[in-house]
Order: sequence, then structure tokens, then C-alpha cells
Amino acid sequence: MRVPAAVATALGGAALAVGLVAMPAAATPTHSPAGFDPQHATSAHHPQVGGNFNQDGGNWSGYVATGSGFSSVSANWTIPNVTCNSSNDLFAPWVGLDGYGSQSVEQTGVAVDCSSGSPVDQAWYEMYPDNPVYYNDPVSAGDAFSGSVTTDGGGNYTLTITDSTKGWTETKSASYNGANASAEAILESPSAAYPNFGSLSFSSFEINGQSADSAAPVALDASNSNGYEDHTGALSGGSFSVSYEQE
Repeated sequence: MRVPAAVATALGGAALAVGLVAMPAAATPTHSPAGFDPQHATSAHHPQVGGNFNQDGGNWSGYVATGSGFSSVSANWTIPNVTCNSSNDLFAPWVGLDGYGSQSVEQTGVAVDCSSGSPVDQAWYEMYPDNPVYYNDPVSAGDAFSGSVTTDGGGNYTLTITDSTKGWTETKSASYNGANASAEAILESPSAAYPNFGSLSFSSFEINGQSADSAAPVALDASNSNGYEDHTGALSGGSFSVSYEQE
């Protein structure tokens, strides 16, 4: 899932490069280097009642830490029940290294896709520019997940995702030329159209083996041409929530 250049400009010149293009479970995943173009630069942002929005993340919300030498990221989350507003809605909670200010991507998470008219949940990983790989393990709303991405700094990566509710784990180990320039726990919508997910909470969010708070990550809120789609709450002790804002 790439973010348009207009979003990078709005984010102060940072070039986001994200890999996931979520597809229905029965479809063959595809990847579009050009990505979707929801014209974020002309968004008419509406105020949040009771506070201010965070930095506009385009189709990203959550937290991203930038710098160099990131070696691991991990977090827990639970897949919420969602209400599809349209068949264009999709979103994916994930953890990963890179994809923000770099052309490399090492991410794993769960896609919730409304293209069939009802939410379809499927776990995946991606190491851009290869297409995302979708797992066939069962996933349902209410499932508790943990995800992690680690590297030894020598080009060897391990991406692990576990559904503790269903009792399965998938691990991908591969050699890859990653920049290790960012670490994230993110909600993302490649179509810039989120279903109504209510609220999703990340916990035990760690970067380089320590609570993510110590890395001083930046909070992002997702937006589209109608305004902000969600709002990321404060990070405390490696926990934060993202709340849906827009019908």
C-alpha cells in the first residue's frame, strides 16, 4: 500500500512507502506501486470535539518512530467487530519496520476487507516490493493477536503473527535489504476508506525490546477528502487506542 506523494508533502517531505494492498480472501493479492490517490492534500479536516487531531498520516493512524538502527518491533491487538460503510472499506492493523521515509517494508498484520459487502479478515505479511502473502488460517472478529518483526542487523528478518484465540502462529524468515529506519504500530486503509471499527487498542507496543514510549514515536491520524477518519489516543506504557471518527 503506497501513500500518494501529496501525503508525503503534507507530512513535511517524508516519503511513505507501504506495502499492503488488502484483497478479499478468495482473490489473488496484487500490488500497485502507484497506490490509491484519495487526494489527501485537499482534505477539508473537521475539528475533533474535545481536543486536537494529531499529525495527518494520510491513510495511516497509530504511532511511528523514525531514526536508524531499529532491530525489533512488537505489539498486541484484538480485531474489532466492524460495520462496512461501503464495499470500498478496508483497514489493517499491523506492526512493522520501515515503510516511512524508506523504500523497504517489513510488516505483518491482519486485513479487514469489505469488498464482498461483509468484513473478511485475513492475516498477512509483506516485504516490499514482493506482493503481500496472505495466510489461510482462520481469523474472526474478537481474536487476540500479537505481531513482531525482528532483524539481526545483517539482513536477516523474522516476521511472526499469532492468533492466540484460534491458537495458530505463522513465522516468515527471510534475507532482505531493509533500511531499519522506522518502527510502527499502525492502522492503515489502502483505499482511504475505513469501516466503522469503533475502537482498536494496541498494547505491549515495544521497539528494540523496550516500551515504545522510550522511542518518542509520533502519533498519526488517518484522513480522506471528507476529513479525519480516526483519532489516535495518547501512548502510555506501550498502550494506545485508535477511535473511529467518521461515518
